Amino acid sequence: MTTRRRYDDGCATAYALDLIGERWALLVVRELLFGPKRFTDLRTGLPGASPNVLSQRLRELDEAGILRRRRIPPPAAAWVYELTPWGHELEPVVAALGRWGAQAPGARGGGPISVDSMMLALRSLYDPERAAGLAADVVVSLGEDGFRATVTPDGLRLAREPVDRPDVVIHTDTATLNSVICGRRTKEEVLAAEDLVVDGDEAVAMRFLTLFPFPEPVA
Repeated sequence: MTTRRRYDDGCATAYALDLIGERWALLVVRELLFGPKRFTDLRTGLPGASPNVLSQRLRELDEAGILRRRRIPPPAAAWVYELTPWGHELEPVVAALGRWGAQAPGARGGGPISVDSMMLALRSLYDPERAAGLAADVVVSLGEDGFRATVTPDGLRLAREPVDRPDVVIHTDTATLNSVICGRRTKEEVLAAEDLVVDGDEAVAMRFLTLFPFPEPVA
């Protein structure tokens, strides 16, 4: 078994990196910020992590008290991983890293992005000033997965939950949505190509897509 690397430094930052500094550890946290997941769900969100490495990261994060494993009752009757309250405190850390990384040259690249990562990006980039006067229930449907995005004067709420009568449903995929948010493609281009399909109030959908300004790269 690989020995975990330690900084042996009295700084709390160094100790935090002892806990979450191994490769994939913080991305596991990212994948659990919106709720519990099975091992197979985590593999879907982190396809670059081998099963053995992912299992090791989960075990280490469990031992550190950052996440826990529990069995959900029937009819699902499955084992899931979820963040502890202390683990959830890492959300602003993950979000801040994302905003910082978005300013790096080349951050507008077209690499794969998981559903949860895409939703976290929306939450991190959300600009309440651009949403002034807008109140809407938007469903972002991403293949077999989807999120409810509720825009209110108090901010943006994102959750995996059904909506009976949304104002609009946006059908797309993470690659297309990411390309619009990053500015590589325009809303008009993806609509014309039918890579993004709107069911409902198109004006609300188009306004919604403008609420997440991507930062300019550093010099």
